[in-house]
Amino acid sequence: MFPLQAAWLYYLENPALVLNALALFFAVNGSWLWIATQLRSSLGRQRLATLPPSESDLGQNRDQRVNRLFYSVGGLCLGLATLLTLTSTQF
Repeated sequence: MFPLQAAWLYYLENPALVLNALALFFAVNGSWLWIATQLRSSLGRQRLATLPPSESDLGQNRDQRVNRLFYSVGGLCLGLATLLTLTSTQF
């Protein structure tokens, strides 16, 4: 039996394992997005402090929208991971 077929049969017999693995994938991605956004925003504040006030306002508004998007996607990934984990306990 080929290794991929053996893995597929194992995963078919254990659907909770597949859902937990998918939940782990989403949780890692969501938490990475939140951490990267936090680091990006702290570095962005330092960069904006060196710009003149007129350019600083435009850059700050754009950065806030991007950060809000990244936080939203990260939160959705973490929420989906939670739902998948709760669903896997039903199997």
